[in-house]
Parts: sequence; C-alpha cells; structure tokens
Amino acid sequence: MTDQSPPKPQPDQPRLGEIGLTNYAPYLMNRIMGRYNASLRDEMAGLGLTTPKMRALAVLSVIDGPLIRELSVYSVVEQSTLSRALDQLAGDGLIRREADAVDSRATRVFITEAGRAHFETLWPRMAEAHERMFRGIPPEERRAFVGTLQKMLANIRKHEI
Repeated sequence: MTDQSPPKPQPDQPRLGEIGLTNYAPYLMNRIMGRYNASLRDEMAGLGLTTPKMRALAVLSVIDGPLIRELSVYSVVEQSTLSRALDQLAGDGLIRREADAVDSRATRVFITEAGRAHFETLWPRMAEAHERMFRGIPPEERRAFVGTLQKMLANIRKHEI
C-alpha cells in the first residue's frame, strides 16, 4: 500500500504565510491573468467569444493548422473545453477542421478569413491591455521579465511545445 499523505514542507522551506501572497509568483500571475481576461470580457462577449474561443483564435492567428492537442497546449485550454469551443467556432464559420495528412485519426484546425477578421477586431483591445500591464516598465525590464517567464515555462513544461 502506498502512502498518499501530502509531502511535508522542508524545514528550510518558507511557508506561504511567511512569503506572503504579494511575493508569491503563482498568485501574482493568476491575479494578472484574471485582470487581463476581465478587461477583455465585454469586448469578447460582444463578438460572441469566450476566453477559450479567444485563446484558440489568437493561437490560430499565429500558428497555421496545429493538431487539436497542440492547440490545447498553446491556448492553455483543456481539450474537452477546447472541443466545445471549436464546435461553436466551426458553427460560426470562424475555424475549419481537416484530417491530418499523415494520421487520419488526428485533426488539424485552421482559422478562416471570418475568424481572422473576428480576431483582428479584438486584437487592439488585447494589445491595449498588454500595454497597460507594462505601463512604466522600461523595455529592458520587459525583455528580462519575458525571458524569465520563458525559463519558468521550460522548468515546468509537460509538453515539447
């Protein structure tokens, strides 16, 4: 029988109360993304988009024809939630699905011209929200921060992409 008890903190490892929420990176990242998504919610709703749909269109505007499982990773949306979003996007004519040329069981997803136009309507608000997050932060700090995020992602990466 395996011991399923949670791991005990190491004696030299500070507790969350000692670190504080405002110094705990995962908490800060969640707060930032929550505010970013909330700032776009009304505009997305006006376009008939949800956060998973917006993320899918954003990825598809940059990456041409990813497999659904790749799109799930890039858009940070669980595959079951993404499948529902893709059904709706396809129904609205914003994406199209095609069987993969190598593996007929796999499906690739492509943005349509209508989908690209939809996304381009939202993009200025996304860019504005992005700029607002970095207001007062010099370009070299931005680059360093993004570089740190890329390293962090590599440290916790589950997928090759």
